[in-house]
Amino acid sequence: MELNKIHHIAIICSDYRKSKDFYVNILGFKIISEIYREERKSYKLNLSVGDKDQIELFSFPGSPERPSYPEAVGLRHLAFEVDNLAVSILELEKKGIAVELIRIDELTGKNFTFFSDPDGLPLELYEK
Repeated sequence: MELNKIHHIAIICSDYRKSKDFYVNILGFKIISEIYREERKSYKLNLSVGDKDQIELFSFPGSPERPSYPEAVGLRHLAFEVDNLAVSILELEKKGIAVELIRIDELTGKNFTFFSDPDGLPLELYEK
């Protein structure tokens, strides 16, 4: 078997409207499609990340909270590449998003930092 690429990343949120606002209006992802599934009482929002990547944002009633930050078993964090980390941090901070101090990757020498989505999902910005 040969895996070609990551097709999409699925995120389950606790407050659909708040998370939709965050991913669309704060991070600037474009909406591909939005579906409400009555039988599940659930939204599914398909978002475009850059030219090739996609995030699926789901809402499911009664989903359990993430057990710890960020060392729970499973997905540790989601990282996005940016051209200029300092500019990206300023844009987030202007929109009221708290961002951690810049760190340096010991292996690559590249700058990176973390912030969180409305549910506390750790998100990383990694400078190109």
